[in-house]
Amino acid sequence: MSDEPRPLLQQSNGSQARFDMAKNMEGQKRKRVLVVGAGAAGMSCAHHLSNHPDKFDVTIVDAVDYCGGQAYSIPLKKEETGASWLNQGVQGGSYIFHHTMTMFARNGFWADPVKLQVSFGKGEQFWSNVYPTKLLEKHAGEVRRFRTMLSIVQALEIFFALMPIKILVKLFRFSAEFANVVTLPMVALFLGTGNYAPDVPTMMLERLCTSETYGMWYPPDKHSVASNLPPMIVFPNLSDFYDTWKKNLIKRGVTVRLSTEVTRVVRRDKNGVVVKIISRTPAKDGHNANSAWVPDDVEGSKADADAQETTEEYDEIVLCVLTDTAKRLLKETITGVESRVLGAAKFANDITVTHQDHEYMKRHYENFYSEELAVQKLNGKDMTSRCDFAKDNFKAMYLIRMYPQDLTKLEMCFDCTNYQAQFPPEVPFEKHVFQTIFLNNERDGKLWTMDEIDESKIIRKDWWHQLCHSYTHYLRVVPWMWLLQGKRHTRYAASWTLVNAHEVACISGISAAVDLGAAYPDDLERDKFAFLAFRLYYLLIYGKWYRRRATKKSREGEGAQWATGNQYGSTYNGPGVQTGTDRLIWRQEVEAGRSLEGF
Repeated sequence: MSDEPRPLLQQSNGSQARFDMAKNMEGQKRKRVLVVGAGAAGMSCAHHLSNHPDKFDVTIVDAVDYCGGQAYSIPLKKEETGASWLNQGVQGGSYIFHHTMTMFARNGFWADPVKLQVSFGKGEQFWSNVYPTKLLEKHAGEVRRFRTMLSIVQALEIFFALMPIKILVKLFRFSAEFANVVTLPMVALFLGTGNYAPDVPTMMLERLCTSETYGMWYPPDKHSVASNLPPMIVFPNLSDFYDTWKKNLIKRGVTVRLSTEVTRVVRRDKNGVVVKIISRTPAKDGHNANSAWVPDDVEGSKADADAQETTEEYDEIVLCVLTDTAKRLLKETITGVESRVLGAAKFANDITVTHQDHEYMKRHYENFYSEELAVQKLNGKDMTSRCDFAKDNFKAMYLIRMYPQDLTKLEMCFDCTNYQAQFPPEVPFEKHVFQTIFLNNERDGKLWTMDEIDESKIIRKDWWHQLCHSYTHYLRVVPWMWLLQGKRHTRYAASWTLVNAHEVACISGISAAVDLGAAYPDDLERDKFAFLAFRLYYLLIYGKWYRRRATKKSREGEGAQWATGNQYGSTYNGPGVQTGTDRLIWRQEVEAGRSLEGF
């Protein structure tokens, strides 16, 4: 992004009124709210509470020395890659991410559009949404039956909803190769963390294929499973975005304390919440290692073991952390219901290796169009035009391979140069930057081929403690969150409350703020899809239906035009995304001297 001042999208129910209230709040009793975690959920919560400075005194803390949680950027050598930064952890999303893109706009940023191209499998087991391959020809009958299965599941969704995909494919008698090489990657692309794709609920697969609103593979192709190029968005420099957001929160009166870790919640009663806190030693890159208060750290870190705990009191606490972290913090005050619900979520330790080992990529993935693997006709339909398009335009962005020893276990990879918007349009393959993700260290580490990556080509390694989207999560965690929210002055906001996505994290933070007494923004209420998504989340996770406020009399005004596309307005068309210029982020980075014009 450029260094020029960015025009901010003002929140329609904030503006001057918020500052007028701030002048008059001296002497008033404000609710002291502690937000634990400065990722998307925590920042969204703090932001929307800060719209009411007369009601809330907001403090947000994080154990690391930056804001953004899993969403941040890392530096690159521009001369070797074409760009000077790379988004890590979170890279992009869908046009249904209305709240995410609105927060971009509120802070002067935007997302760029991209059409997603995938590469699943290797050699004879390779297939793609860009052109048809011999694998699909081999399973032509199962391809047709897959479309029939989706129709049946859609019609009888109530019966199939929480059935694990591994049971579904057996029920419809799909071959092991088709089930694992074709079906699982379609889900793992979005919900594959922890290598639990076989246990993902059937409803997720069905919605991804049949929903006009949420379906990345919509409409399903009876000839070749998936032939659309899903319209996606890629995010701006996330470290810049979150740093700007942090500064804007401080201007709005929020106290932001980084390298500050909550170690225990020692009291939750009618008088409020009492917590123990330590100060952390900031790491040079902001990524403080886990402290001695975090047990069973995968990297064996026990940092700041001599830090002294101090005591702080608040009226309310919002835990924007993972469930196992929440359970550990609440240990001294936890209830039986909280322990059962929070303890039911499954997590796995994954590692992302950012590298430039193009030989590893060629050895394990299909990165280019292959005349040998392409087919010109499939299930009676001529595919010549798709093959012709792929010859010149196939640029794999998201790649998945199955381990030959166990096809149910996957390795995922981004070709970031093809996917992210700050890179030049044409970069030699040996200059590409890749992120290979190895899943579930404890269970599947024996299958990993991480040691094959040339150590001299590795830019960075990052461990992630990731949610597993098992069907059990939707039986034992999500349906019962309403029993926990708001009890004993405690609320939970994070993507794990529903689906591991940046948008869900934003909605969860806004919901916590609303439940504390903040107003849902006027412009987002006029955005009918954003408002629908928020209301449904609030109903499911809090057991409450949010009544219209700004749109009681009229639904016209700022925000109404952001919801486009189908009847629900799911395609965002607001100021948080730009579609007028190809790779605008790259063009501005070139002007700022942070990206190359070309090689």
